[in-house]
Amino acid sequence: MEQTVDFANYFCTYGYLYEQKQMLCDEIRMQAYYDAIFRNAPQFKDKVVLDVGTGTGILAIWAAKAGAIRVYAVEATDMAQKAQKLVHGNNVADKVIVMQGKIEDVDIPEKVDIIISEWMGLFLLRESMLDSVLFARDKWLAPGGSLYPSHARMCIAAISTETEERNKYHAYVNSMEDWNKFVPRTLANYGVDMACLTPDFDKEHADYYLATSVWCELKQADLLTDAVIIKTIDCNTCTLEEIKSVQHEFSLKINRQTKSMTSPKKGGGGGRGGGQQRNPQHASSDVKFTGFAGWFEVDFKGSTSQPATTNITLSTAPHIGYTHWGQQCFFFHPPVDPIDSDIIEGRINIVRRKDNQRLMNVEISHKVKKNNQIAKTVGAVQNNQFHMD
Repeated sequence: MEQTVDFANYFCTYGYLYEQKQMLCDEIRMQAYYDAIFRNAPQFKDKVVLDVGTGTGILAIWAAKAGAIRVYAVEATDMAQKAQKLVHGNNVADKVIVMQGKIEDVDIPEKVDIIISEWMGLFLLRESMLDSVLFARDKWLAPGGSLYPSHARMCIAAISTETEERNKYHAYVNSMEDWNKFVPRTLANYGVDMACLTPDFDKEHADYYLATSVWCELKQADLLTDAVIIKTIDCNTCTLEEIKSVQHEFSLKINRQTKSMTSPKKGGGGGRGGGQQRNPQHASSDVKFTGFAGWFEVDFKGSTSQPATTNITLSTAPHIGYTHWGQQCFFFHPPVDPIDSDIIEGRINIVRRKDNQRLMNVEISHKVKKNNQIAKTVGAVQNNQFHMD
């Protein structure tokens, strides 16, 4: 991607303190990095550290306070100037060297023992910042050095939460209703028939509202199935090619009760219990399968040569609580009734967009099954395409 476009689309956002503050207020994120550094202070003592994408410089400051002899804090945006102020304000200017520029363009004058970075994007790989960390690793990490975090994994689960799904679908329906009023009004008032553009308007809005992933803050109760790991990454050894795409076949066990709930017969009043008669032809489940959710976890384990004293894990799973990453949800429309089903089998394919490598296209196919047979419910077999923008 052309550098000016990449800066406009990605880096410039991180040049504002309001964006940095959002991450600094993420207590789960902050505590994990704080613990990873200070509970492993012996690993940092007298070491040379490189902080890739330092932002305000807080990780570099922590590394210096944990005993690092020198810390190179690299930041592509003008936030580097604020990091410099913070470094001086926290009395570590003798140890922390702030460098403004992309990691691919700066010149680190020596090999480093540790690379630390908060590179994770939504669903781990959106933003593709891990590319820059691997570049730094291959160019400047000394033999036997380590990365913090050192390992990562991506997880998915089927979900049963209709609020966000309903909001997105209703927004799409409302936009189409508004268009369908706009067309005859424009014809009547101005003599131009816009009807020929209806398919284009429909495609544009369906793509935006129905085929784009959604940031969600889920609860554990929103999960319809157990989670499965779809990708593991060893940051100390992985290659760029290994992180450019994700393909994984999965089998998810439904762990929420989806018992049959049948509708009362019409006119079923009269005697005692008459309103409780059920029509099995109108059976449905008491929960709906509304889509999939994805999140990630990273571990701070050091490396084989320099293992961490204390392993720390940063998780963005629903049961953990709020993080600014949340979960990425992929909803389909309408929701699927998983009546009495027990397994959801499928495949997920994640690739980088050709026009912007920091964004992702996600394809998810699934089959809802009961006793190894495809369930007899509408939408049991689907293949859906999404954008993660």
